[in-house]
Amino acid sequence: MWTDITRAQFAREELRLPSDLTDAEWGVLERLLPVRAKRGRRPKWSYRDIVEAVLYLLRGGLPWRMLPPTLFPPMTTVQYYFYQWRDSGLWQSINHALLMLAREAIGREASPTAGVIDSQSVKTTESGGPRGYDAGKKIKGRKRHIVTDTQGLLVGAIVHAADVQDRDGTPDVLRSIRYRFPWLRHIFADGGYAGEKLKAVLEKIGRWTVEIIKRSDAAQGFEVLPRRWVVERTFAWLGRNRRLAKDFERTIESATAWLFLASVQLMTRRIAAIKTAMQF
Repeated sequence: MWTDITRAQFAREELRLPSDLTDAEWGVLERLLPVRAKRGRRPKWSYRDIVEAVLYLLRGGLPWRMLPPTLFPPMTTVQYYFYQWRDSGLWQSINHALLMLAREAIGREASPTAGVIDSQSVKTTESGGPRGYDAGKKIKGRKRHIVTDTQGLLVGAIVHAADVQDRDGTPDVLRSIRYRFPWLRHIFADGGYAGEKLKAVLEKIGRWTVEIIKRSDAAQGFEVLPRRWVVERTFAWLGRNRRLAKDFERTIESATAWLFLASVQLMTRRIAAIKTAMQF
């Protein structure tokens, strides 16, 4: 039910574009961006201008050359910062910080102890780069392999060719989060992750326990499975951004950066909404 409070939380009518940041959202994100050098010429474009330009491309699924020059900084300027932040792993670091803030905002421990893993195969375009054929989904492209916490917030993600089986891609996903989230040890997964081979590999990289959630034999048609639906919902959240409808990127690094950027946008809005609600 919509109330005056919830309308204030989610109001975006005063923004130029729906993808722009509110002042509350920018307040959450600004402190996590790199500090600009105090020496030298003052930058013509603010970080907020750059970030909103990237979010515009993310939300609309537009190619770089369709970035409106009357609304945003030049395409080359936005690209410079995007690639610089991509290569430094900035969006992964910001995602890490926002995840802890978002969990604390709802009364949870900052670092999760359990997660849910799943993958999503998406088609690629003529841009090139690594790709493969997922025989199960009948999709030629790449696979987004993610881990979320039990609330559905993105913990970690990697992108690889779609022909990599889920159990073979799991070690790489878990390696990417084991130092950022040292207390996360229990993973919920579907039947595609079952098998002694995966258990043996995980024993070498950490103390992981994988709990397989399977459909009941008596189930007919669609069935909501505990825990597993959480990560499916996360894919739906991220999929609101048209840049993720397919994998348009030439490199794995760019594909991964857009994925984390979508998560950063999601959690920034969530944290800002909670802070706004606390003011009423």
